[in-house]
Amino acid sequence: MIEAVDIFNAFQEHRGDAIVTATGRAGRHWKNISTNPNRDIVLGGAMGHTASAAFGLAVGLPDEKVVLFDAEGSLLMSLGVIATVAGKKPENFFHILLDNESYATTGGQPVPNAEQINYAEMARGAGYASTHEFTDLEDFVTNIGSILDETGPVFVSVKIFAEVENAPIAMRVREPARSRAETIRDLRAELGISD
Repeated sequence: MIEAVDIFNAFQEHRGDAIVTATGRAGRHWKNISTNPNRDIVLGGAMGHTASAAFGLAVGLPDEKVVLFDAEGSLLMSLGVIATVAGKKPENFFHILLDNESYATTGGQPVPNAEQINYAEMARGAGYASTHEFTDLEDFVTNIGSILDETGPVFVSVKIFAEVENAPIAMRVREPARSRAETIRDLRAELGISD
C-alpha cells in the first residue's frame, strides 16, 4: 500500500495543464500539492457523484485532459458510471481510484469485500481503453507519466493506506476551500469561457 500524499506528489510532476478533481479522505491532500488551483475542481460533499461530474467535464471539454482522483467508497455508490464512461469513450478522461478499503471519512468502516474487489478488472470489462493497478509507489512513479500520455478512458487503481477520521463530522476542523460557484468561475476564466 502507498501513502496518498506520495501519489499526488508523483502525479503533480506530470500534471501539465490537466483539470483535476479529488474526492474522499485522501483527496484532501491535493489542494496542498496542486500548483494550478484554477484548474482544480472542488466537489466537497459530492460522494457518489464525482465520477459522473468529472466524466461530464471530459465530455464537455474534449480538448482538455481531465483527471479524477476517486475513492472506492464514492465509486461504489454509482458503479454504473464505469459502463457509461466506457461506452462514451472520452479520450481525455483519466480515472485514478485511491482504494483504502474503507470509508475513511465516516470513521473507517470497511468496504464490503474490499480485499477481493478488483476495480481495474471492472473497468477493463466495461471497456475502458486502458487499465492499470498499483500497490507499490516506485511502480506508480515509474509509470504515471506514460499512463497520462495514453488515449482514454484510462483507469488506474492504487491501493493506499487509510487515513481514518473518527471525530464526529460536526466537530471536525473545516479547512477553507473555494465554493463550487467559485470553482466554476475560476475554471471558466482559466479556459476563457464567457458567461
